[in-house]
Amino acid sequence: MEAEFKVVCFTFEGGRLLSHNDQFWLKGTPYTNSNNERFGRMFPNLPSFPRDTEKDREALLELGKKGGIMDQTTKNLDNPNIFAGFTFFGQFIDHDITFDPMSSFEKQNNPEAIENYRTPVLEMDHIYGRGPFADPHLYDITTGGVKLLVENVSSEKDSPYDVPRNSQNTALVVDPRNDENMIICQLHLAFLKFHNEMVDYVMREGVKHPFEAFEKAQRLVRWHYQWIILYEYLPLLVGKTLVKDILANGRKFYRWRNKPYIPVEFSMAAFRLGHSQVRPFYKVNEQFSAPIFNDSQDLSHSDPDDLRGGKRAPRRYVEWGNFFNTGTGTPQLGKMIDTTLSSPLFELPFVQPPKSLAQRNLLRGLSFGLPCGQDVSEAMRIKPLDHRDLSDVSELGFHRKTPLWFYILREAEIHADGKRLGPVGSRIVAEVLIGLLQADENSFIRQNTNWKPILGKKGKFGIVDLLKFAKVV
Repeated sequence: MEAEFKVVCFTFEGGRLLSHNDQFWLKGTPYTNSNNERFGRMFPNLPSFPRDTEKDREALLELGKKGGIMDQTTKNLDNPNIFAGFTFFGQFIDHDITFDPMSSFEKQNNPEAIENYRTPVLEMDHIYGRGPFADPHLYDITTGGVKLLVENVSSEKDSPYDVPRNSQNTALVVDPRNDENMIICQLHLAFLKFHNEMVDYVMREGVKHPFEAFEKAQRLVRWHYQWIILYEYLPLLVGKTLVKDILANGRKFYRWRNKPYIPVEFSMAAFRLGHSQVRPFYKVNEQFSAPIFNDSQDLSHSDPDDLRGGKRAPRRYVEWGNFFNTGTGTPQLGKMIDTTLSSPLFELPFVQPPKSLAQRNLLRGLSFGLPCGQDVSEAMRIKPLDHRDLSDVSELGFHRKTPLWFYILREAEIHADGKRLGPVGSRIVAEVLIGLLQADENSFIRQNTNWKPILGKKGKFGIVDLLKFAKVV
């Protein structure tokens, strides 16, 4: 049985939001760009590569073009170690900590001058926004605003759920990228429902005041999410040994003076590994299988034959047994982490040219002045790849100095057979994600080092447990 709620009225007083009886003031729901967050560099003393010349831009466009070196359908192999759902969980994490709508491909960007519209904290501000008072459109007023709003696809019995939308099918979410494709949208929905179930749980456990229940549920949702990142997601990408090493011996390269930041080596290169994991085609439920994107589809079609977001229709929902090992289906695998991307990503239907995601990533690295992979490797005291491992880009001049994003993908291919990241990529990704948790005074590893998930079995908790608790499996 769900907990009962009453609608509570609120007033402002002295900059605080109060209930009418001043019993509770909601804390811990900040989050937009009001903190003036900026990006930064992990290796500020390394030179940029390549230079921003017409010749270099042409070489990058050639490397990332449709039908080019990175668009090789026959070499786009499955990764037997990582299920397809983790591709989108990684995207969900990225949208939690980075959002840069202002930088340009056409000019050099100073990371310290570019505003990050997310906070460098693993807190799910793209779910909660600024809380039920500042962003009431995200919350269900029938619960007094302590639950997040979800909607049914239709009025039919047992209709699947969707994120809330306005009359033009625009998702009512903090970050529009969480409606970029159907799968990330449905994962966003799963977290909305996870929060709502957690509210019911804490009220059943004895928390009586609705907004105290909100605060406790929000904290538990965040901690369980952080636990998955640290103990399930990261080990899949970088290996358990490196995670344990950083937790025990500290970070070597990701450091800050006053507060954490997002390094461009992470956001513009290493954590773009997920683009290599995307499948060209997904089975999302028993009634619907489709390419991730199909550039031949009409953008205004209400129910296109691809998985683009911004649409609502009865067949546009995810059965998670197709993406994780839930015991209810046959999960698809993600693609290998390598220098091959799925062909639909070379013809994105919703952007201005260049439409190739590979070209866009390479140009973004250029515009932010990223160092080459070999220089980063040497700065980490890791032996760089042999130039013979990069012979296919020698004609472009990238075999001895290689764009960082491409280098990290090739390193994964050479050192880990594409099943996880190589040493440079692993170290960057692990140090940043662990560092963000260590910097956050509200994270579970700062608040309670002995904390264990209250869900799952014997302190073990993963994404499947979350989906089951959210009742989306």
